[in-house]
Amino acid sequence: MRTTTGWQADPSTRALRRTPLERRDLRPDDVAVRVDYCGVCHSDVHALRAHDESGGVLVPGHEFTGAVSEVGSAVTAFAPGDPVAVGNIVDSCGSCPMCLAGQENFCRDFPTLTYGGNDRQDGTTTVGGYSREYVVREKFAYHLPVGLDPAGAAPLLCAGITVWEPLRALGVGPGSTVAVAGLGGLGHLAVKLAAALGATTSVISRTPDKAAEARSLGADGFVVSTDAKQMEAARDTFDVVIDTISAPHDLTPYLRTVAMDGTLSHLGHLGPVTVNAMDLLIGRKRLSSAGSGGRPSTAAMLRFCAQHGITADIELLPSSQVNTALERLDRNDVRYRFVLDMSDLD
Repeated sequence: MRTTTGWQADPSTRALRRTPLERRDLRPDDVAVRVDYCGVCHSDVHALRAHDESGGVLVPGHEFTGAVSEVGSAVTAFAPGDPVAVGNIVDSCGSCPMCLAGQENFCRDFPTLTYGGNDRQDGTTTVGGYSREYVVREKFAYHLPVGLDPAGAAPLLCAGITVWEPLRALGVGPGSTVAVAGLGGLGHLAVKLAAALGATTSVISRTPDKAAEARSLGADGFVVSTDAKQMEAARDTFDVVIDTISAPHDLTPYLRTVAMDGTLSHLGHLGPVTVNAMDLLIGRKRLSSAGSGGRPSTAAMLRFCAQHGITADIELLPSSQVNTALERLDRNDVRYRFVLDMSDLD
């Protein structure tokens, strides 16, 4: 086994503590990654809340960048020193129709997650990127393009790909009208990506105080969702609405802003929803969702972001402040994504 250091959950306190960790010895198709920067995701907060003694070791973190430190004997795509990025999926069955279509995120056997998943060879629980080293199959590591800031690029591997997939699947480009509901970790990247794809892009937010921020990210318009007149003016307007709001909410007002044959892509809150069929019927509107991305889509997103200079707007903290970051994230006290600098684990 390989030994590294990371931040492991203490079930009695719901906090993370620094501790030695074990990684598997490299298999022939494995890459060892020195983790330099790891994003902090809302799902990390949820995982910590749900964790107890019976859950085994929990080390969160599933959006990170770093450099290759060692490669297995059969690895051909990477060499030591290569800049690399890893997201929230580290394996899949590789043989179902979804995997064969390059949509490993929808693997019928369920993809192996970066942490809290089951290794497909030895059955051990995967341990995440809040650590100084991670070992991953070559197929699920991505070259980090030259020019992308590695700290700002880390959240692209979760928040970025989560919004990129529906934007591409729904054909967003020049001539499209897009609205992004919610301007947080997901939403700010959705605005940047939609604008870079050539869409006329607006933000829908509860208050007007984010209007300047929205425009600085590339938005052309801004709609205050609590203003009935503004929402009525936006009715039947947008080809695509990317809903990144993380709390449970009524979809009706957002569906009404969707244009004929348009789509509301519901990404932020993955719990049950209730929809009046009439809100879909009038205008032949569609309701969809998405999650993460397959390998081809993830690689394409990274190339696109490098071409257009897109990274997340982040607050960079030493990993020793991970518990502070998680507590602040739970209060939505961040613009727009925390990233941990893992160098203090040396």
